[in-house]
Amino acid sequence: MKKISSIYNCNVIGLQKIFNRAGNLTPVQCNLNIPFDIKRVYYLYDVPGGEIRGGHAHYELEQLIVAASGSFDVVIDDGINKRTINLNRPNFGLYVTPGIWRDLVNFSSGAVLLVLASMPYSELDYIRNYDDFLNYKNG
Repeated sequence: MKKISSIYNCNVIGLQKIFNRAGNLTPVQCNLNIPFDIKRVYYLYDVPGGEIRGGHAHYELEQLIVAASGSFDVVIDDGINKRTINLNRPNFGLYVTPGIWRDLVNFSSGAVLLVLASMPYSELDYIRNYDDFLNYKNG
């Protein structure tokens, strides 16, 4: 059954930052800092200038997207509304619900994008064509 989702269900989550003169630490714990169990972690890096990543939505997957280093923009789209969120601090992450199209753009030099995901990889969970996404959202 299709879950109703909008960009307004997606929000930036502040993560704990433990200060230390030798370097800061940010812990992330399932269902404490983020609203799902982490089943997969991956990261993007060495993204050439001007490249766009993402370009898809998920049927079921929830994600927390973090700028572990550098900065980038996440353009989220629910089929009606769009919003651009700039991520540029490693102690903040964007929570993205299922049924949201995302494009990852404007990567700074040396940016590292960290993703905490609620499910193992499954190609069947991806919507990779924007027209298919709109059809899914419209019923």
